[in-house]
Amino acid sequence: MSVPAPLWITEAEVVSMMDLGQAIEALEKGLLTEAQGDAANMMKTHAAWGNGSTLHAIGAVYPRDGFAGAKTWSHTEGGATPLLILFDSENGSLKAIIEAFALGQMRTASASGVATKWLAANETDDFAIIGTGKQALAQVASVLAVRPIKRIRVFGRNEERREQFAARVRKEFELEVTPARSVADAVKGAGIITAVTRATEPVLSAEMIDRGAHVNAVGAIVPSRAEINRNVLARCSRIVVDSVAQAQKLSKELIEFIGPSDQEGWKQVMSLAELVAARKSRVAGEDVTLFKSLGMGISDLALGMELYQKARELGLGRELSHPQRVPPRLRAARINQ
Repeated sequence: MSVPAPLWITEAEVVSMMDLGQAIEALEKGLLTEAQGDAANMMKTHAAWGNGSTLHAIGAVYPRDGFAGAKTWSHTEGGATPLLILFDSENGSLKAIIEAFALGQMRTASASGVATKWLAANETDDFAIIGTGKQALAQVASVLAVRPIKRIRVFGRNEERREQFAARVRKEFELEVTPARSVADAVKGAGIITAVTRATEPVLSAEMIDRGAHVNAVGAIVPSRAEINRNVLARCSRIVVDSVAQAQKLSKELIEFIGPSDQEGWKQVMSLAELVAARKSRVAGEDVTLFKSLGMGISDLALGMELYQKARELGLGRELSHPQRVPPRLRAARINQ
């Protein structure tokens, strides 16, 4: 049986095949597969250098569906180029390389969307977003996809960017959007709060947050960063993470709150897959709920598999040649000491 030629799928093709609502649906499907034991996550790894530059790799396997793969990227002051590489889990052949700027934004946003769908109160219409960077607009969209939001407050440290972002959100979604002068002003009265910053110290404290609010903590994805004060965690009725094992290694906030080796404490933390499988929405009397997002390969693969299948159906993607083995040159000239 011949193996199909691998595909190179571009950003434009990704955007043409999937919107954020479809990404949320694809992620929930993938999370249910994980909960059933038919998908496994590869531990996220990274290396750092210079002034905040990082190299990342995350991956997962969906053997029931025939996929294994990894996303890798280098985040530098000059930019990044994320790529998702898909392999056949049966024979190891290359299936696709997917340009992953939009995919990464949708994956991160859809995780917040799934968490908000199950953890935020159904009637919530007041939302605050902390941070105005590249991920922020998609984070807004993910909450709007699952809750009937009427009012949004925005805070970012740079006043000019804060005003510009508020204007962009107002134009994009035709809602009441107000720039706030502080984090406390932004989150006052908000039933849903998303923090998507590059903060190295906590910016959100318990005294700022109304009872019963849901918090998405999205920005601090390496151990050197933190957004949420431990007194927020102390108030939480439920803490959900995309991967518990990963949070034990990468989440500064949870490691310092629970302790790195307190197994009983970590048992109180639920994975996003467990949350989806339980089908348990917010119950009366719950206080703050928290979703701590770090990014995981299962999310990228869930979207990547859906995009690959659609590309095959629609005839999209540029076919590549399969890599061909060539024996290495082993007879080297003698190396002098």
